[in-house]
Amino acid sequence: MYLTDERWRELLRVRGTEPGAVARAYAARRRRERLLSGQGTLFLVAADHPARGALGVGSDRTAMADRRTLLERLLIALDNPAVDGVLGSPDVVEELLLLDALHDKVVIGSMNRGGLAGADWEIEDRFTGYDARSLVDFGLDGGKMLLRLVDSDPRTIPTLHACARAVSELAAHGLMAMVEPLPYHRDDSGSLVMHKDSASLQRAITVASGLGVTSAHTWLKIPAPEDISVLDATTLPVLMLGGAPSGDPAADLAAWGGALRHEVSRGLVVGRSLLYPPDGDVAGAVDAAARILTEAR
Repeated sequence: MYLTDERWRELLRVRGTEPGAVARAYAARRRRERLLSGQGTLFLVAADHPARGALGVGSDRTAMADRRTLLERLLIALDNPAVDGVLGSPDVVEELLLLDALHDKVVIGSMNRGGLAGADWEIEDRFTGYDARSLVDFGLDGGKMLLRLVDSDPRTIPTLHACARAVSELAAHGLMAMVEPLPYHRDDSGSLVMHKDSASLQRAITVASGLGVTSAHTWLKIPAPEDISVLDATTLPVLMLGGAPSGDPAADLAAWGGALRHEVSRGLVVGRSLLYPPDGDVAGAVDAAARILTEAR
């Protein structure tokens, strides 16, 4: 067990009595020199879903709500040497820091979490997490932003503008800006549905690539496309996102493999598929994903 009762109680004690411990943990973190691993890839575990109220995995609508379970699974994943680091909201990152789990790991802070899952205003995804200044001050390695593009919803515009500003500010400090552009539309019931066709994905890639005053530090995070030629739309480094697990881990892994072989592909950012596999074997799911990434190179 990675998160023993003693370790958990100590985390709760520090949270309740030593708020200054968070700043000390940021300052003490040993920072990795390079983003990419020795094989030229980047494999991150994502844990920023709860901050947007996206707690469901499969039929369990609150799977990610239990924080001790989430942290336990993250510790298992981060213990695998193939995992380069984590993408998380401030609360999760700070808990992992207090658990001494992020030395020599890449840490990407999640920036816009205001588009709460299922909310009427979901597309206007305001920046309620890290900002560029805090990422610099805390010694993190970059910032991630979600950019859902809905042509029929004018609330896309302020999110576009905020993401462009964040890209520029991160680049000014030499930090990675990880942009996740996803094309959506609203169906007849008003629900958001993601476009998965090649043309829509390519359009989203080109929009995200042009954000900010420079793209020198921009990376993209996109769903692994069935049509690999979608990735011909950019020269920027691309990370494949895992998305919601399908319930078939083998199929999820196979879906990533082809895209990972494209020249612009640099690795994986996966959350629920690895942290909440159907069989509960987090270590096994992480190992399987690591093998797919290694074989693709």
